Amino acid sequence: MLVAEAFILVMAGVAAGFINVIAGGGSLISIPALMWVGLDGASANGTNRIGVLIQSIASTARFAKTEAHSFKESGLLALALLPGGLIGAYWGTLIQGVWFNRLLAFVMLFVLITMDMQARPNQMPHKSVDDTRLKNPVLVYSLTALIGFYGGVIHIGIGLLIMAVLTRVGGLNLKYTNMHKMLMVIPYTLFAIMIFSFYHEIAWMAGLMLAVGASVGGWLGAKIAVEKSERRIRMIFKACIGAMIINLLFFSTI
Repeated sequence: MLVAEAFILVMAGVAAGFINVIAGGGSLISIPALMWVGLDGASANGTNRIGVLIQSIASTARFAKTEAHSFKESGLLALALLPGGLIGAYWGTLIQGVWFNRLLAFVMLFVLITMDMQARPNQMPHKSVDDTRLKNPVLVYSLTALIGFYGGVIHIGIGLLIMAVLTRVGGLNLKYTNMHKMLMVIPYTLFAIMIFSFYHEIAWMAGLMLAVGASVGGWLGAKIAVEKSERRIRMIFKACIGAMIINLLFFSTI
C-alpha cells in the first residue's frame, strides 16, 4: 500500500469515526475511500467493518468514563441487533460488481435524503421526564432486529436508523442514544468481520489504516458528546457523496 493511500484511509477513518458518533453516516465517507484506493465494492463493504469495530470500542471506552452509560440496556440492544446482522452479513458477501455499486448508490441517496428529512433528536420533546431509560422496549427491540439485517448487508446509515428508533420510539436523549448506538454495534460487527473474512472480502492492511483513524475520530466524537451542529461537515461530504453516487451509477465498471 502506498503512503498516500494509507494517509487517505487514516484521514477518512478520522472523519467517519467522528461523524458516526455525533450523528451517523460515517460509512458514506469510509466505503467510497476504500473503493477510491482500489478495493471492489464487496471488499470495501467488508473491510469497512474493521474501522467501525475499532471506533465503536474507542468511543464506548470514552462513554464509560462518564455518567452517560447503561451497559445492561446496551447489551440487550446488542443481542437484538445480532441475529439480523449475521444473516445480513452473509447476504452482503453475495452482492458483487455493478450490483453492489448500484445498491451502494441508492443507499447513499436514501441516507442523504433522510438526513435532511429527519428531525434533530435533541429537539424532540419527550413525554417522560426521565429520558435516560428506554421506553417501549418490545417495539424498540423488534425494530432493532430489522435494522440488524440492513446493517449486516451494507452498514451505511445504520447509525441514523438506530438513532431514530432509540429517540423517537425509545424516548432516549441524544447522549444516551449515542452511547447505546456505539456499544450495540460491537458484537454484530465482530461477527460480520468473521463472515466477510471467510468469504475473502477483507483487505486487512487497508482496514487497519482505516481503523487507526476511526479510533481517533470515535474517541473525539464521544468526547465532545454530541451537541455540536454537523451542518458544515455535512455540506462538504454531501457534495462528495453526490459525486460518488453519479460515478457509481453512470461511470463505474467495477
